[in-house]
Amino acid sequence: MQENIAIRNPATGAVEATLTSTTTIELDVMAAILKQGQRKWAKVPLQDRLNCIFRFGQLISANKQELAEILTKETGKPITQSLNEIGGAQNRIEHLRQNAAKWLSEEVIVGEGATLENIRYEPLGVIANISAWNFPYNVGFNVFLYALVAGNSVLYKPSEFATLTGQQFAKYLYQAGVPDDIFKCVVGDGETGQYILSLPLDGYFFTGSYKTGLHIAKTVAHKLVPVQLELGGKDPLYVTDDVTDIEQAAVSAAEGAFYNNGQSCCAVERIYVSEKIYDKFVEAFVAEVASYKVGDPMTVDTFIGPLTRAAQLTVLSDQVKDALEKGARLRLGGHALQGKGYYYAPTVFEHCDHSMALMIDETFGPLIGIQKVSSDEEAIGLMQDTAYGLTAAVFSSDRNRAMRILDQMDTGTVYWNCCDRVSPNVPWSGRRNSGLGSTLSAQGIRAFVQPKAYHLRP
Repeated sequence: MQENIAIRNPATGAVEATLTSTTTIELDVMAAILKQGQRKWAKVPLQDRLNCIFRFGQLISANKQELAEILTKETGKPITQSLNEIGGAQNRIEHLRQNAAKWLSEEVIVGEGATLENIRYEPLGVIANISAWNFPYNVGFNVFLYALVAGNSVLYKPSEFATLTGQQFAKYLYQAGVPDDIFKCVVGDGETGQYILSLPLDGYFFTGSYKTGLHIAKTVAHKLVPVQLELGGKDPLYVTDDVTDIEQAAVSAAEGAFYNNGQSCCAVERIYVSEKIYDKFVEAFVAEVASYKVGDPMTVDTFIGPLTRAAQLTVLSDQVKDALEKGARLRLGGHALQGKGYYYAPTVFEHCDHSMALMIDETFGPLIGIQKVSSDEEAIGLMQDTAYGLTAAVFSSDRNRAMRILDQMDTGTVYWNCCDRVSPNVPWSGRRNSGLGSTLSAQGIRAFVQPKAYHLRP
């Protein structure tokens, strides 16, 4: 029996579309089609596969206004940020253009002598890409574009909160020349995702929460196929006492915490500030956040739109209540906004500590806690006090000082005088509860192939 999924606009609660979920029978058929199609796709020359991806990028760019409006209506992301995401995601395509041939071509390891030794890189096969709603272009392109270029076929399940966008991916991939037996877009919720885990696929690539990622890893472990997990974080930022421009540091930190309403795995989620500049930083930070326009995400100057999921309102309210009960000082916000939509006021707490949930548990919303520290050593200990390991940032005028701190962070990414940033040139990876494996960079290209060693005696 097929079920319907209502796509609701988070800004109004209105139903934008009603979609029919993909059935288990349809999923079985899709998996079989993708398996047959992949054998043909793997034989298509790499440059021809790349050309399809180039054309896809051109089509996305040519239709970016319409695509941004779709993204905003189903996720609540402010329209300017939707346009930024669509434009920014093009750098993945440029990265593939410059690097795919280098990292996917055959390597000659020993080219002379009695025995020649080569390495060829073969596609994994049919991979599942179970993706996220918060940055569907960025996290989707990180997986399915790289997988397609490497010769795989893809069973793509967008989040149920970004399904309309996922369907646009399929539409434009087909128009760009990717055969319809190479990429299939699935409609469904967690139950659909659960069934995908039972299919005889050759790899599972997931972006989402630690809880779901752990479940996926356990469920498919017996298959002994690649599993890659891009999970959440509780990313710290430390502002040292030697920053030359406290106000600019506050502006940068605030954007890192509140961009996309804080709904980013690498958003700044806790801030530590040297006691010597603490008061000045907090005042500048609060002033910056207070200046953010909250409202209709279709308005170009809106910076804070609604939360994508209504359930997150409860998470934020619980963290606010906990912080107040434990002595944090509320400087801004702290409540849901009245009216239509899933709006929560941008919220800032100071005088926080690690007894409070907002400093320990992932928030994923427009809520931040600030804690005063007396030394680099205290800041390092607090930054390390987490089960996550995605990113960590230091703002300082002294590179050597910043590097000494960053070198001690057990995270996949570190930032000096910047934050909340992803580049295709370097790996995007998490440690511990923040995930397994890498996307982007050379590692992200080779994540979708498996090596075969050749021992050749002429």
